[in-house]
Amino acid sequence: MSETATQTVSVADKSAVVIGGTSGIGRAIALAFADDGADVVATSRDENAVEDAAAELRDRGAETTEVTCDVREMDSIERLYDEASTALGEIDVLVNSAGSVGRGSVTEMSMDDWELDIDTNLTGVFRACQVFGREMDEGSIINISSMSAGQAREERPAYCAAKSGVNGLTRAAAADLGPEIRVNAIEPGFVVTPLAGDAFEEGTDLRAQIDDRTPMERVAEPDEIAGAAVYLASDAASFTTGEMITVDGSYDNSSL
Repeated sequence: MSETATQTVSVADKSAVVIGGTSGIGRAIALAFADDGADVVATSRDENAVEDAAAELRDRGAETTEVTCDVREMDSIERLYDEASTALGEIDVLVNSAGSVGRGSVTEMSMDDWELDIDTNLTGVFRACQVFGREMDEGSIINISSMSAGQAREERPAYCAAKSGVNGLTRAAAADLGPEIRVNAIEPGFVVTPLAGDAFEEGTDLRAQIDDRTPMERVAEPDEIAGAAVYLASDAASFTTGEMITVDGSYDNSSL
């Protein structure tokens, strides 16, 4: 950026692709981008969800296109880039928010569940960073990690391992793709999303434990994570790369 450029927290006039952008945190990010004046492609494997997200993006004034994507398939990601760039022009921002959460202890988790989590949450991010990193001239890649990357979580071995890997990949990609492309990650805490199901409902023992250990005394809504993505995608973050921004209400993980 030039020394005289105005650095503002805005994505107006940028073109963004949000993988996993049809539900949860990814959808909140896609809509926040659109509300701020960006053109956005929100994608996932679900064709109906892609259509619904595209309709809502258009209602908010964004240019978009409807294209599904499976991060477990390189061809699918390459097609996503081609169709998104044809519709929007040069892509400025990529958000990797596709997710899978398999359950089971280290001794009980099936290999199928392990491989699904690793392939979706980690290798899928690598594939997308590779495809878009080759094609983007400059801009921002934002990987959705998790505070679980640094936690001991029962019955989440693949998820914790994958998110730890996302953080390492983020740092390595920032080194490889800079200075033209900045690469950062967001580590959300406990967020009410379809993937979480009813796990964080008020009145449950888990919710009470979370509230007791969180200064904000609650869990987050997806749109409370979106602000960090707007910042990282904006020119205000022009010197921010290789970073993990934690948005967890200062959850206390000192007691495992």
